[in-house]
Formats: sequence, structure tokens, C-alpha cells
Amino acid sequence: MKKDFTGIVGVVLVGVILLTFSGTVYSFIRGAKTPVSAVRTAAVMDDGAHARVLAIDPGHGGEDGGAVAADGTKESDIDLLIAEDIDALCLLFGIPSVMTRNADESLADRFPDDTAGGRKARDLRGRLRVAEESDAALLLSIHANKFPDPSVHGIHVFYSPNGDDSLAAAGIAQEYVNEKLQPENRKESKKADSSIYLLNRAKMPAILAECGFISNGDELAALKTPGYRASVACVLFAAAAEYLSRKG
Repeated sequence: MKKDFTGIVGVVLVGVILLTFSGTVYSFIRGAKTPVSAVRTAAVMDDGAHARVLAIDPGHGGEDGGAVAADGTKESDIDLLIAEDIDALCLLFGIPSVMTRNADESLADRFPDDTAGGRKARDLRGRLRVAEESDAALLLSIHANKFPDPSVHGIHVFYSPNGDDSLAAAGIAQEYVNEKLQPENRKESKKADSSIYLLNRAKMPAILAECGFISNGDELAALKTPGYRASVACVLFAAAAEYLSRKG
């Protein structure tokens, strides 16, 4: 028996609109979220087949804070907050999910049998291993960006070069961002180069969302507010749900 995703996208995007005017939907999302382990076990459907699992990867963490804004805001903190909202939406709508981390931590020591290389290499391999062991149908990595020119802004979605499914998922996500959240955004989804380890090594469909530029004052201020972060989460979740529904 397969779970029916019909109607999820519309409901979530209505939530995005409501979030523009109040924090009601954000409170609803957070209030419904129950404590989970660092990796929630993938749900199994009645016929014994794995459900369509969404692996959510909050970038950086622990000693690796990622990009740092002028006011000291760490990318890793923003990444985790957005990822937690996406995970909460998965819980609300019955989509099995795993988080690669749900605290300010590195995954370098998560798997004792992996001792090769430095901490950063082990952290990245650990994230990919979490997604692989959950049999994820889609890996969604959450990041924030920084650029010397403070005028640069906007969410940008990258996709794994290892198959057309990643391209399709990223196209849906960028379309949703541009149409529903940032109508001035003209960015198009972009193929990841070799510098993005997760996307280049992922065997499952995988995308990475740069959820804004913390070097842009207005975008940083927005990303520091719960309502805007929840809006970003809603759009990315809706895109993931749409992709999963199309895969059947």
C-alpha cells in the first residue's frame, strides 16, 4: 500500500501565504513536532516496502559553523532551524524522514568504523551514509550562502550530476521558490560541481538549497526570523513532496 501525497502541496503553500501575515502556521508546525532521535527509523509500509523517505541534511555543525555573517550569525544554526521545520512538516503530513543531525554537532564521530581522513571528510561521509542507510528517495541538503558583494541575494538550488531525477527535483524546488516565495528571483537550478561532495557522491536523487545570503543585510534579517525560515521550509517541503508524488 502506497501513501497518497495528493493535496499536500496545496495545503503547504497556503501555509506559506498565511505565514506572510502571522506566525500561526509556524506555531502549528513546531507544536506538532515531537522529540526524535538523530536518525528517525524509516517507516515501513504495509506491504513491507520502504516508504518514500526524505533525508534532510542541515549543513555544517559542531566545529564547522560554515559561513559567518558580519554580526556573528553562523550558517550552521540557520541550516538546522530550517531543516527542523522541514522535518516537522514531514511529521505532520506523514512523510518518513531522517535528519543527518539535529544538534550543533559534526558527524565525524558518528560511525566508529570510519576512521579514514580528517574530521571534515568523515563528517561528509557520515551525512551521505545516513541518507543511504535510510534508503532515502531524496536527499535535501540545507545551506546558506555568503558573497563579497552584499547586494547578491536569493535562494538557489543545486542538483547532483548523477541522474535526471536530481535535475527534476531541483527544477521543482527552484520553481516553487521563484513563484511562491521570491517572485523577483530569476535564478535557475544549477548542476553541482565537484566541490559539493554530497551531491557528487550521492547515488540517490539529491539537491542542495542555498537558502539565502547571510552577507545581504535584508536576507540575513529575514533568515533570523522564525516566520520567514518557516516559509522557506514550507516551500522546500512542498517541492520535495511534489517530487515524491510524481515518482509514485
